[in-house]
Amino acid sequence: MTKREAMLKKIATYQFAALDLQLFLDTHPNDKETLRQVQRYQQLLAPMVKEYEEKYGALTKKSEDGNNWDWIKAPWPWECEEES
Repeated sequence: MTKREAMLKKIATYQFAALDLQLFLDTHPNDKETLRQVQRYQQLLAPMVKEYEEKYGALTKKSEDGNNWDWIKAPWPWECEEES
């Protein structure tokens, strides 16, 4: 696994955790501990996304760098070579 893939996997893990907890909050809106966990994951995620985007380009078209189309220049997952 390349460094880029490892960073992307870590970002995806934190994004999934934050989203899953946000869904839990839909049915438990007064759960303060879960809200703190969501905020913690979002705080941890922000610098990871920033570092990834500085090194490899935008993850989404809503990137803060101002160029909304740079993300499309990267290879798509099916265009990457498989490791043996």
